[in-house]
Amino acid sequence: MALADRVLAQERRLNRQLERLRFGPPVSHVYNPLDYARRPHALFVRRYARLRPRVVCLGMNPGPWGMAQTGVPFGEVGLVRGWLGIEARVERPAREHPKRPVEGFACTRSEVSGARFWGAIRATFEQPERFFAQAFVLNYCPLVFMEASGRNRTPDKLPGKEREPLFAACDEHLRRQLALFEPEWVIGIGRFTEQRARQALAGAGYRIGSVLHPSPASPAANRGWPRKARAQLRALGVCSGRGVRG
Repeated sequence: MALADRVLAQERRLNRQLERLRFGPPVSHVYNPLDYARRPHALFVRRYARLRPRVVCLGMNPGPWGMAQTGVPFGEVGLVRGWLGIEARVERPAREHPKRPVEGFACTRSEVSGARFWGAIRATFEQPERFFAQAFVLNYCPLVFMEASGRNRTPDKLPGKEREPLFAACDEHLRRQLALFEPEWVIGIGRFTEQRARQALAGAGYRIGSVLHPSPASPAANRGWPRKARAQLRALGVCSGRGVRG
């Protein structure tokens, strides 16, 4: 079975586990783009997943205007369509929040984190194939959590009784996925995913680090995020001036 088929099969297995979980107030809606945005997500995996990338970049979970719309991690619509060359029909969640509609590739809102993340990669590598020859991008958790107000709630802010079974399923899934990819490095996009990777992958032999998350909620990220992320990668020894160090 091809790598992409195995990756997608593992994601379907994770979906079956997550369907059994329940989340209560303040969370009112939960989206899973691996389900309703499976078509563009599968295109992304089939086009770009490669065995033994030097680096796997690990995001936390989908943003409401990024992967929640396109099925691609950090998936800001314009860059997914215009640079990654991915576009396909996106369905709708079973229960949709009226303030957070899923419009797929018709969405006109920009995901700032995704624009910064993929924008920096485009500026460095110029062509997607050059980046994906050396790296891939996964999310730790595929679910989007929203409060009744429409406010996004990240997985780390869930109550313990909900967080623990979610993290157990996502930890197991991360171990299975990385066993398929066999990277040298796992780079958390933000400290949360670095910490989850260190716990889930303890003793597995991966080199683990992190860079600043590109979220606009971070004052540091709002002041030259690409430059800071590159400096952090150089300090870890992951990359040189341009691209991943081979």
